[in-house]
Amino acid sequence: CSSLAIGTTTGYRLFSLSSVEQLDQVHESNEIPDVYIVERLFSSSLVVVVSHAKPQQMNVYHFKKGTEICNYSYSSNILSIRLNRQRLVVCLEESIYIHNIKDMKLLKTIMDTPPNTTGLCALSINHANSYLAYPGSASSGEICLYDGNTLKTACTIPAHDGPLAALTFNSTGSKLASASEKGTVIRVFSIPGGQKLYEFRRGMKRYVNISSLVFSMDSQFLCASSNTETVHVFKLEHLTDSRPEEPPTWSGYMGKMFQAATNYLPAQVSGMMNQDRAFATVRLNISGQRNICALSTIQKLPRLLVTTSDGHLYIYNLDPQDGGECVLIKKHSLLGSGKMEENKENNLQPPLPQSYAATVARQSTVPSTSTMPGYSEDGGALRGEVIPEHEFATGPVCLDDENEFPPVSI
Repeated sequence: CSSLAIGTTTGYRLFSLSSVEQLDQVHESNEIPDVYIVERLFSSSLVVVVSHAKPQQMNVYHFKKGTEICNYSYSSNILSIRLNRQRLVVCLEESIYIHNIKDMKLLKTIMDTPPNTTGLCALSINHANSYLAYPGSASSGEICLYDGNTLKTACTIPAHDGPLAALTFNSTGSKLASASEKGTVIRVFSIPGGQKLYEFRRGMKRYVNISSLVFSMDSQFLCASSNTETVHVFKLEHLTDSRPEEPPTWSGYMGKMFQAATNYLPAQVSGMMNQDRAFATVRLNISGQRNICALSTIQKLPRLLVTTSDGHLYIYNLDPQDGGECVLIKKHSLLGSGKMEENKENNLQPPLPQSYAATVARQSTVPSTSTMPGYSEDGGALRGEVIPEHEFATGPVCLDDENEFPPVSI
């Protein structure tokens, strides 16, 4: 979440998210029109682009040099691309291709996957355990967990009753969050075991299309956005494990009785009673638009970022202690000349009909503490850390500056 990439009808743009007030454009390319996928390898110079002009072709660029590293063509349209320092994954509707990012060699093709019309898949950003998750069924919410390093299936997780709509790993690859097409329940599973750890209820009144699901870098929070005006932030904590003994009051007694009663109810009912609701929320002034959310640390404070398909970035303050309604502090235009807009919450521009966005928030952030991993725009490595030369083999993808790459997670 230190970098934002957008695809437009004229090309693509890359931004640095190191400041609230100022949105720095790192790079702009108009060489390829109608870009609908643009994925950047953290804060490095490696970027992968797919255009509507050639939807079956993936182009890999070194954008600082302005050179093309390589390109690959596939049998059908590319629906999504995921990458970390070890693997590059290309998802088609009924197959998945896994490349070694060091030399771009094709390592594995997962054929005959269930029809996946949205290209739904997730790849752990922690290359030490490059787990890949994708739908195991077109009719139910089964998740296939695949080990991208050993190139073997790890397990299958029966996550939801209905088809999947969203998948995301936390920064270490130890947790996986999922949502179904109903969008009412979000579940978090342990990886690689697949045990359910948390269950959050987004709402019961209406079904929604969850378009974005993302953890904070420290895995304390999980953010979900949809086609509605509300963005939900859930806190991952087990209150029952650490709560002190309640005083002997009537309400306390009834609370314990209610909790004990859930053990005798059907699993579906008791599970619903134990679900936690949102810790914090954002009320957007728009609904019905696709958007991407992210939880980041900018200028040493936790922020919630929302990018909408009409080309705007909204930055909110998030209270990590009390939660509640997040406060909008800045709004940026991503499609203008780079000039910032005034922070007017009700000053929404009408959608630009000539544009669309395939916005991707990479899971990286500026560290606020020594325990929170992060990546910097100018280097990509934690202070004082030297990236070993052997991290990337010599070949067509090897970039000049080894410090461009993000840090190794230890």
